[in-house]
Amino acid sequence: MNTPEITVKRREGTGKGIARRLRRAGVVPAILYGGAAPETIAVNPRDVLRIIHGHEGTTQLLSLKVEGDGGARMAIIRDMQFDPVTERLLHVDIQEVRADRAITVRVAVHPVGEAIGVKDTNGILNLVMHEVEVSTLPTNIPERIDADVSNLAIGDVLTVRDLRPPDGVRIINDPGQAVATVSPPMAEEVAPTPEATAAVTPAEPEVLTERKPKEEGAPAEAEGKKAPAAAPKKAEAPKKAEKEK
Repeated sequence: MNTPEITVKRREGTGKGIARRLRRAGVVPAILYGGAAPETIAVNPRDVLRIIHGHEGTTQLLSLKVEGDGGARMAIIRDMQFDPVTERLLHVDIQEVRADRAITVRVAVHPVGEAIGVKDTNGILNLVMHEVEVSTLPTNIPERIDADVSNLAIGDVLTVRDLRPPDGVRIINDPGQAVATVSPPMAEEVAPTPEATAAVTPAEPEVLTERKPKEEGAPAEAEGKKAPAAAPKKAEAPKKAEKEK
């Protein structure tokens, strides 16, 4: 495996103001660990993104050069911080390593083969774990760890103990942790028949026309017929004159 190279610069001072000035200058602040004391450095973000592109999930061994120093150091990118909105690289943690000391790193999990539950019964393969933690020498970090899913039927689970890492690589995750499963196929949606559609289609509601209010003084009408005229009142009989006393 080719070891990518990266060149960094030493920087003076820390704080948000200095970090903003560095980013405006086209570099990002970083910390180099693993030596006698942590060192503040600056890196070109394009160099970092170029190194990790296509190797997401796996820690890579780097050849690190510090401007002003003569030789190169072995190192790994331990952590990166990105802006949650712009996704710009904001900060990098780099760790210097030694060839004779084992380190713990992340390695990508890659499924191989076609599960019988997918091939024979249209099941769905689910990769539950995309990477694992391994302990190994820096010069022995694998590109990936293959997960053979060929024998997985529907309902089967491939666990960490089923993985076969290369010689000199020890997986430190829980052996019973699930790596991949095969789930039943999703139920297909059946198009409704015209009869079923008609059965569930609600009937159109009857439209009621609002009656126009009667105008004051207009003759009353009911169902198109004139209302009968009121009977004339009987004339009141004249009152008898009171008798004189």
